[in-house]
Amino acid sequence: MTLARFLSRHDRVVRLVLTRVRGSSPRNTGTEMYVAPNAQWGTLGGGQLEYRAIQRARQMFDDCEVSATLDIPLGPEIGQCCGGRVEMTLARMGQGDKRDAIARHDAAHAAQPHVYVMGAGHVGRALADLLQHLPVRTIMVDPRADELAQCTAAVETRLTPIPEAEIDRAPPGSAFVVLTHDHALDFLVASSALTRGDAAYVGMIGSATKRIKFRNWCNSQCDGLPIDTLICPIGANGSRDKRPGVIAAFVVAELMAELTSETAVTTPQGDTERSGRDHKRDAGIRRTKI
Repeated sequence: MTLARFLSRHDRVVRLVLTRVRGSSPRNTGTEMYVAPNAQWGTLGGGQLEYRAIQRARQMFDDCEVSATLDIPLGPEIGQCCGGRVEMTLARMGQGDKRDAIARHDAAHAAQPHVYVMGAGHVGRALADLLQHLPVRTIMVDPRADELAQCTAAVETRLTPIPEAEIDRAPPGSAFVVLTHDHALDFLVASSALTRGDAAYVGMIGSATKRIKFRNWCNSQCDGLPIDTLICPIGANGSRDKRPGVIAAFVVAELMAELTSETAVTTPQGDTERSGRDHKRDAGIRRTKI
């Protein structure tokens, strides 16, 4: 359920915001949650912290309070072992507050990083199945209509005979996972992504041997385009299991480690009403420790 729909369905809502975090905490400063008398949207991280916050918000309905604050130590006294301390504000929402909240959420959603899954085969579709639940905008690109039609994930699909053109049009900071049905097309698409120079992640499915062949191809066909930032094989810290779903799980972990290494995501995840980067290079292959 979207935040807009949640707020439209509930007249009485309290907005909770983490205003200060000291030490370890389940969520970061700026995290928001919305509480109605019998439902909530978003999360502060669960546990006793969230339970107490929800109870205090609902007490505001009973006591006709407009605002309140909480200062909660995350220690043994509340059954959490984070060891930090959080402060939060709680405020009843009017119609203007709801409009502002929706505008903030929509802006944050629009600013989500774009992830281009370049290929709608078995692994590409498995990636889309996982990425649809994460705070990214996923675009699956393929020249084959029949393969795109098999994608059932809630992601955008683009049918095009020139996949590299979609890379040229992608916004700065986009991520590209290259796994087309053809090695030659992989090379063309991956080189286009690397040429941009502003991609957050460029990964290509394959092996160490394929990486070497791609490097040689770039030397002869792309004026020596460097491939130091290319991740190939993708999901290299994973297992040797070749099932598409398993490969996709390790690739998504690797990808999200890159996309979230420099920033702390504070936008609440409202799918239901219940609610530092360390690299090392080995034989020319960059691996990411999750």
